[in-house]
Order: sequence, then structure tokens, then C-alpha cells
Amino acid sequence: MPTYDYECQKCGYEFEAFQQMSAEPLKTCPECKGKVQRLIGTGAGLLFKGTGFYETDYRSESYKSGEKKAKDSSSESSAKKEKPKTEKKASSKKSPASKSKKK
Repeated sequence: MPTYDYECQKCGYEFEAFQQMSAEPLKTCPECKGKVQRLIGTGAGLLFKGTGFYETDYRSESYKSGEKKAKDSSSESSAKKEKPKTEKKASSKKSPASKSKKK
């Protein structure tokens, strides 16, 4: 249901009312019983709360199970392909350019 803003022309009281679009506008102020006017609103802001809405949130169960199987098989094959890493030791030999020349 939309929210409508109203302002009393007599006392200046502003308030909101939840009404159906087909409902008649309010005519009396709840504070002073004066005449009210419906204000022009900017519209409702759209607020998304929570973790978010993604196209993958509502996938079918068969799609989810297929994706899980594909992910599991790809992670197993990548684990088999990895070679153990070996450390290279730094060479202790000096380069010929670093030797000092004796005269």
C-alpha cells in the first residue's frame, strides 16, 4: 500500500497515511479536525536489506547439484596437477666482477 503525506491547512501538522490507491483522500486533521491537503510526494525509496538479491539465489536444486559436482571434480584435478615446490638455495659463489684485482 502506498504512503501519502498530508498537511493540515489550519495548524500545519504533517502526517503520513497508508491508504489504498483507490481510497478517497483524507479530509480532516487528526490533531485539530481542520482541513488537510495531500502533498506531492517524491515517491518511495527502494530499500534492500540483507545479504542481497542475486540471479543465482533462486536456482533449481538440479542446477545447484550439477554446479557442486563440477566444482568438486575441478578442485580434485587441480590438486593432482600441483607439483611440490622445492626451495632454491642461494649460490655462495662470487661473480667474477666482484673480485678485486691485485696489482
